[in-house]
Amino acid sequence: MRDKRRISHEEARVAETLKKGSRVTGAAREKLAADLKKKYDSGASIRALAEETGRSYGFVHRMLSESGVILRGRGGATRGKKAPSV
Repeated sequence: MRDKRRISHEEARVAETLKKGSRVTGAAREKLAADLKKKYDSGASIRALAEETGRSYGFVHRMLSESGVILRGRGGATRGKKAPSV
């Protein structure tokens, strides 16, 4: 099994093009959007993806939205009807 801390050459190349604040355009943007979509659909959170790529939460959110991803709800416990007392 591959160590999660080890990254492939492709991931390293993509990370290098994603220096904080740099513009991501063209094929690199399409590749990043596809990677983010795949990981998000597999259960990764936007915050985790932002940390992994070194980009902001807003950037990742926008990339996912542009990719047509249906974003999950915020999660957490919700308040339902109170259970009847016995």
